[in-house]
Amino acid sequence: MHKNLLQSLIILIIISLVISCANRGTPSGGPKDVEAPLIIKSSPENLTTNFKGKEIKIYFDEYVKIKNLQKQLIISPPMDPEPTVTPLGTASKYITIIINDTLDDNTTYAFNFGQSIVDNNEENAYDYYRYVFSTGPYIDSLSVKGQILDAENRSPESFVSVMLYEKDSTYTDSIVYKNKPKYITNTLDSLTTFSIDNIKPGTYKLVALKDDNGNFTFQQDKDKIGFYEGFVTAPTDESYTIKLFKEPINFDIKRPRQVAGQKIAFGFEGDYKSMEIELLDNKPEGYTTRITKDPSADTLFYWYKPKLELDSTQFIIKNKTYIDTLNHRFRTVDRDSLTIKMLSSGTLGFSDNVEITGTIPFVKFNEEKIQILDKDSLSVAFNTNYDAFKNVYSLQFDKDQTQQYAIQMLPGALEDFFGNVNDTLNYSARTKLYSDYSNIRVTLRNMTYPVILQLVTEKGVVKYEQFSEEERLFDFRNLTPGNYYLRVVFDTNGNQKWDSGNYLEQRQAERISYYPEPIDARANWDPVIEFSVLE
Repeated sequence: MHKNLLQSLIILIIISLVISCANRGTPSGGPKDVEAPLIIKSSPENLTTNFKGKEIKIYFDEYVKIKNLQKQLIISPPMDPEPTVTPLGTASKYITIIINDTLDDNTTYAFNFGQSIVDNNEENAYDYYRYVFSTGPYIDSLSVKGQILDAENRSPESFVSVMLYEKDSTYTDSIVYKNKPKYITNTLDSLTTFSIDNIKPGTYKLVALKDDNGNFTFQQDKDKIGFYEGFVTAPTDESYTIKLFKEPINFDIKRPRQVAGQKIAFGFEGDYKSMEIELLDNKPEGYTTRITKDPSADTLFYWYKPKLELDSTQFIIKNKTYIDTLNHRFRTVDRDSLTIKMLSSGTLGFSDNVEITGTIPFVKFNEEKIQILDKDSLSVAFNTNYDAFKNVYSLQFDKDQTQQYAIQMLPGALEDFFGNVNDTLNYSARTKLYSDYSNIRVTLRNMTYPVILQLVTEKGVVKYEQFSEEERLFDFRNLTPGNYYLRVVFDTNGNQKWDSGNYLEQRQAERISYYPEPIDARANWDPVIEFSVLE
């Protein structure tokens, strides 16, 4: 009997310990909450007319918080100053909107919260909640719909603002630079389509902006823009396609600065290639100048000799229709010393050149003091080409596979702007097997010429391109293996480059069409592509 009591006592102790250990864990709490919060009521009610108040409250069935309000909340028409929305950073069972702007009469306003309203625990979003009211007797109910594309890239930007400007007595072509739109929506982060809702009947200019600073006005140096060429008249059943592009920046010049002896830097924006720099003071006898481009910055270097014995001077800058006069103060600094280097990597592609550059502009190049030898010490014939802006000499020659080339430059082969010459320089480069590369043949169908056919990376960087004014086969040979995207640029003006658009000129960017799939250019692999472009 005692034995049985002892066994029962031990069993009870073990059960008690098991229950105690089980209670120490965190309870499962049931299934995970995947439901979005629900709106119980709003005050005033959604779709209220004859709105006169300054405060709106929206009540939920659970605690909510607001995320990324600055990006997600779109108010149409925009308010200035913007309303105050609380709470931010804390949880509450209601959202308060305090209106700080003076509202227009007989106007429908819409607050689109995107995906900013989430529950406090699992952050389930209340998707695209819209609160709408009218200061007049009815809610405007018309819409303008469409899609956003990118004029240059395969995929459009996220968070694109799509706007309507009313064509009334105050409308001008430059309104996008100065005024906020009448109506606005946003594609947010997952959509390429748009719908501008709750608009009144009328005629509007339709514009899209990738608006970097969120001020709903166009800054040419920062924002992408797209537009419909004519005007949109609401109501309309048409779906509008808008292509975003980055306008070329208007030319501007920065204040010059002395960066080295007899070397002045001019920072710039825009197209610099036709820029002229002229000294306004009397030039000394034999005065000579050169201009080169900084390879890593938007800066031109103005080199001059002999040294100018001046405290300050003025330069006149010309570039097409641009003209300006800039002051410059000289300071005493040492001149650059000449350093020469080969830009090419150790491995040369079969279409690559050996490129030589220096820290001071070159003025002489003596080919007789340069020799290229292959691995059998046989001399290789070459031609040269000089890019004065980049200060780069290219050595062009035929290359064989699995070769090792030695490039020797004897003293005096190169002379710079100040009369410095090189010491003996030795470089080397090698080639791979033909089978280490890929070849791609492309046939184009349904095409309007001239065109530029390009192979680009996933990020849109052009790696290879060919231009043609008429139908032909396009052969891309000896390509570095990788995935490429094939695209056709419809080069309308035949200048052999893609031209972006211009809003004030109401000119769209030149059309680009992409082949629908990436091309796998593997080593020793020769894909053949037929690309049909449909209107």
